[in-house]
Amino acid sequence: MKIGILAAMQKELALLLPLLEGRKEESVDGLALHTGRIGGHEVAMMQCGIGKVNSALNTYRLIHAFSPELIINSGVAGGADKSMKIGTVLVAEYAAYHDVWCGPGTETGAADGMSVFLPAAEDVVATARRVLPEDGVRYGLICSGDRFISTAAEVRAIKKSFPSALACDMESASIAQVSLGCGVPFSIVRVVSDTPGEGENIEQYKDFWTEAPRKTFEVVKRIIDALPVEPK
Repeated sequence: MKIGILAAMQKELALLLPLLEGRKEESVDGLALHTGRIGGHEVAMMQCGIGKVNSALNTYRLIHAFSPELIINSGVAGGADKSMKIGTVLVAEYAAYHDVWCGPGTETGAADGMSVFLPAAEDVVATARRVLPEDGVRYGLICSGDRFISTAAEVRAIKKSFPSALACDMESASIAQVSLGCGVPFSIVRVVSDTPGEGENIEQYKDFWTEAPRKTFEVVKRIIDALPVEPK
């Protein structure tokens, strides 16, 4: 299987690059595309940038440069539920926009022509449930918007529209929309780096990177290793 992996920030991508075997680098529109193999699969990794526009644009670039059969987005997210402690892994079953409303007659969170809840690849979610430990891993909804969520009030506003939201970020829903629009299944695997409303979450976010928990990002490798390899 050909798998494309996107991370928003360079420091996120840096934690994932060591997973690539036989890594090579090429340029796509001036951006570095890292290729190699993981678990018998052909893999390409790229930094997509922060925010919905950057991530949408570079998801499209990755799809057209590499023709993946699956897109995986990995990185960090803010917790949007009391169960989501720092270091908890979220394997998203759905992604949604918490900051989109297209006017009367439309649903909050629904981009034009799309459903509110954008479904992740069911087979990847099922694989994660099979191979990952029960402790420290959650499954459910991640919500995206063009704002770093840093206060309890902002989380409450998101939960008002999306009570089941477990985490929030700035890229997952746009990556999901472009992937689905291009006919490519997607998966979101995020690690909680901070918990808005609980202490100084911006400091939590900064401190998370001082320890750089590589083993959590290796969740992605465990999932990929367990995906079926097409016979040659």
